[in-house]
Amino acid sequence: MTAKLINVEGSKIKIELTLELSRSMLDTEINIQKGLNEVGCIASKEALKYLDTDGSPLKIGEEIWKSKGEQPKEYQTPYGEVIVNRHVYQRSVGGKTYCPLEREARIIITSTPLLAKQVSSKMSGMAGKEVKNDLLENHGRKVALSYIQRLSEAVGSVVQAKEEAWSYAPPKEDSQIATVGIGLDGTCMLMCEDGYREAMVGTVSLYDSEGERQPTIYLGAAPEYGKKSFLERLEREIERAKNRYPEATLVGIADGAESNWKFLEKQTEEQILDFYHASGYLGALAEALHPNTVSKQKEWLTENCRELKHEKGKAGELLNLMKEVKEEKSHSKNLTEKLQAAITYYENHQHQMDYAEYIEKKYPIGSGVTEAACKTLVKQRLCCSGMRWKEKGAGIILSLRALVLTKERWSQFWAKLDQYGFPVEP
Repeated sequence: MTAKLINVEGSKIKIELTLELSRSMLDTEINIQKGLNEVGCIASKEALKYLDTDGSPLKIGEEIWKSKGEQPKEYQTPYGEVIVNRHVYQRSVGGKTYCPLEREARIIITSTPLLAKQVSSKMSGMAGKEVKNDLLENHGRKVALSYIQRLSEAVGSVVQAKEEAWSYAPPKEDSQIATVGIGLDGTCMLMCEDGYREAMVGTVSLYDSEGERQPTIYLGAAPEYGKKSFLERLEREIERAKNRYPEATLVGIADGAESNWKFLEKQTEEQILDFYHASGYLGALAEALHPNTVSKQKEWLTENCRELKHEKGKAGELLNLMKEVKEEKSHSKNLTEKLQAAITYYENHQHQMDYAEYIEKKYPIGSGVTEAACKTLVKQRLCCSGMRWKEKGAGIILSLRALVLTKERWSQFWAKLDQYGFPVEP
């Protein structure tokens, strides 16, 4: 098996690959992969050389930089490691050096952009050791775990640094957006130093005039005291949604956490208590009304959950019934406490429980999108067996993962990186 560079003519190259076939298709496929990786290395090396200067002096600002000659350096590509002789520049007074090729090729550490994209995408969904094994097993590419971690951290740092400056185009939706649903929630993860802390998740969900959910924008943040930076990021995303969909109604959907409502009340026109949290408090009332018959409890719950969802004023009726039942009947201490908790909950949130009206307006009534994001964004990646995190590492992974999960943003990020480059300055 041999790959050879046959010819280079301007921007075109010709490579010849010779493969030996086997009676084992699996062995042949492995040989094909190895051969194609050889071809990829040859092509990548020529592509890097193509982007280099010819060694002429460069004027950067008011200063002249001159080439110190071609110096060899190893670069990592999706196909393997290549060594390229490239021009390195320095000012006449000495000091730091500058390699124009690395800026032109969008080199990240020593990686070409496609390898950096592949590795950081995989790291958003898998632990480092799994990424290492995946690259070797499925790509025939041996990469050190430490390099995988450094490369992902570098990409994640750019994601974080450019979050405010780079405005991403909204996801393509199938129909006109009538409602923008805003949600935020927290979920615990294990930190190296502080034990379990609360990571934050934010969602900006788009809905059409029939109430059908279109794409959702995801945000994630590592545990942070006060949540200031997370709320600022979510506020920026909400502001972008307002500007993109000026005719849409902004609706805040959450459970009963007071801190979430303080934020949502300032940012949205309507606030809706998650229906499933509201209906969850009716179990105590069902038990009090039918203490000895589980089947009747279930029947009552089914009927009254339906009415809570579809009949106007039902939340107030249920609140009054809770108060009457609590005062009129003798209950166990545990049931009395559960009834009081339900009464307090309904008193605090009755104004956010007009579900029949919300359904008429085609608003979402559940915070399931945000709660699911707690699992898909945080739990599935950061809460696997034995995992502990430092704030920086958790933030990097959450930034990558949110970008990957948000439709079209991952490709847009790399398009911008390809356009503007990785921050490599002379």
